[in-house]
Amino acid sequence: MTKWFKKLVLTCALIPLGQCTLLHFGSQIAHAAEAAATVDADPALWVVRDEDTTIYLFGTVHVLKPGFSWFDEAVKEAFDKSDTLMLEMVLPEDQTAIQQTMIPLAVDQSGTALSSRLDNEQRAAYHAAMDKVGLPVAQFDIFEPWFAAVTLSVAPLAKLGYDPEQGAEKQLTRFAKSAGKPIAGFEDLKEQLGFLDALPADAQLSYLNSVVRDIDKMGSMLDALVVEWAAGKPEALAELMNESLAETPEVADALLYARNARWADRIKARMDQPGTVFVAVGAGHLAGDRSVQKELADRGLVAERVDY
Repeated sequence: MTKWFKKLVLTCALIPLGQCTLLHFGSQIAHAAEAAATVDADPALWVVRDEDTTIYLFGTVHVLKPGFSWFDEAVKEAFDKSDTLMLEMVLPEDQTAIQQTMIPLAVDQSGTALSSRLDNEQRAAYHAAMDKVGLPVAQFDIFEPWFAAVTLSVAPLAKLGYDPEQGAEKQLTRFAKSAGKPIAGFEDLKEQLGFLDALPADAQLSYLNSVVRDIDKMGSMLDALVVEWAAGKPEALAELMNESLAETPEVADALLYARNARWADRIKARMDQPGTVFVAVGAGHLAGDRSVQKELADRGLVAERVDY
């Protein structure tokens, strides 16, 4: 396996699917050569509670630039009170296991070349986008469209100054391990990748074409999402997302809405057990008319915004 593919496998696996959906809706900016000055961020936080159970809901950004101070005030207080950290997924530490999970799903078992699925105009745009980020077009012909789309979504991140190690999940994981807190996930890696792999071919191609079309806009939109996240404005974040997701409704349903409903079922079931849980999932899952909070309300649970 080539070095670029090994690196890509790990990079893609580090970006949970909620954010993979968001990452292709953004614009190119100058490379951040040094860490930015510290910015005080106050992301939105909610709580669901009954007599003996408390569950916090924290919306995250999976990749961030250095310099954001968000693990303080109510967020840190809620985390410190919690017995368990619950993430979208706990990434396997074994790199070989990640590769062994991803490759069989990413490869198109029909043997159809990816480029042949695109018309002439789409193919030219796709090749130009791949060349721009330095990825080998020919070697991607064995893969399914969803994998190429995810690849193009994450490939420019470093040049844009974004880093998964600065992302909220990675930091929360380190804090939890340091404090000896158990870490659990709503899903595993195979399940997450399976959501994309199960998309119909036309939905995968629509996803890829939208990524290709918006590749040059990645930085500005991702910057805008981070600004709304840091300001604790889920409504504004939802507006940005809804505009982008409208073009690929099947992707939105598979990666956001259906998962929100399943997670709400898990949270409702968890309310039957005593204790305190800190749930941290992509901020997009906690925004909009079909958010986790809305799904919880349909199940008779009230998620209250924590004021801080």
